[in-house]
Amino acid sequence: MADTPDESDKLPLDGSSQAAILLMALGEEEAASVLQHMKPEEVQAVGEAMNAINGVSQEQIGETLDEFVNRVRDESSLGLESAHYFRSTLTKALGKDKATSVLARLEPSEDDQGLSSLRWIDPRVVAKIIRDEHPQIIATVLSQLSSEQAGAVLDLLPEALRSDLMMRIVNLDKIHPSALADLNEIIQELFESDSSVELSGLGGVSVVAEILNNVSKEAEEQVLIDIEEADSDIVAQIKESMFIFENLLLVTDRDMQTMLRDVTNEDLILALKGASQELQKKIFGNMSSRAAELLKDDLEAKGPVKLSEVETAQRSILTVAKDLSEEGKISLGGKGDDYV
Repeated sequence: MADTPDESDKLPLDGSSQAAILLMALGEEEAASVLQHMKPEEVQAVGEAMNAINGVSQEQIGETLDEFVNRVRDESSLGLESAHYFRSTLTKALGKDKATSVLARLEPSEDDQGLSSLRWIDPRVVAKIIRDEHPQIIATVLSQLSSEQAGAVLDLLPEALRSDLMMRIVNLDKIHPSALADLNEIIQELFESDSSVELSGLGGVSVVAEILNNVSKEAEEQVLIDIEEADSDIVAQIKESMFIFENLLLVTDRDMQTMLRDVTNEDLILALKGASQELQKKIFGNMSSRAAELLKDDLEAKGPVKLSEVETAQRSILTVAKDLSEEGKISLGGKGDDYV
């Protein structure tokens, strides 16, 4: 763009640009759900704004999110307390876990401004910035990113460091490292922020599991092997919390049939390329004979595919399964409503 950063900062954002910022804050899946309810011309306008978002300053992004949160606080068409209404509506629409994630991104506390800013940085840039910092600082940063972004960053860090970082994140809810002052200095240099960071309940097994769900298969396996050598109990907890495609073997036939109705044929074909014979048999057994034969033919005709495509398809199906579980339509495994 021809404008300098100073000039861009002075330009007011139109409605499409503000909508684009909000959708990017939601994340891909939630944003896609919102776009489905918009008119074609609105989607086009917001899409164009997203493509131009690089010209928007960090200050404008923060102002847009603040304005949105303030509007929600001040207005409620039902006359309810708006903060409660907002949280309740998001929870019903996205499920508890996703709603919590969205609220954390849209309503960063004053003490969390620096870490919130990191969520807008490309994973390659984050990795470059933190790779030479103390492992405890790196672990803290990863625990505050979305699982997708944290996984992308972890893939870019030295292999020898990954397992140590995951162990540190597991224990973040048990310690309070003094090295956070260094993290604040890094963020201040990047965003001229004077925020301080509180460490409370940042990590834990669930955070590690979510991050490992978003790294390459090779990195995931190596990290789990290394952690198991240090603490076999912890690695067992991590595996229980992870969404592993083979865990669909634990789903009842009835719930499997419910899930398959919401899965695309293309995702199913790709996902089964990397599935065990036992899981393939279970899935085929929960389809009509004709549908199963057609799927087998499509699977055979597909030919070789990239491992990354298989993993993406499997994650897509697991997302469907998790969403259905959050809605109470299926149960994932034999431990009540726990995810395995």
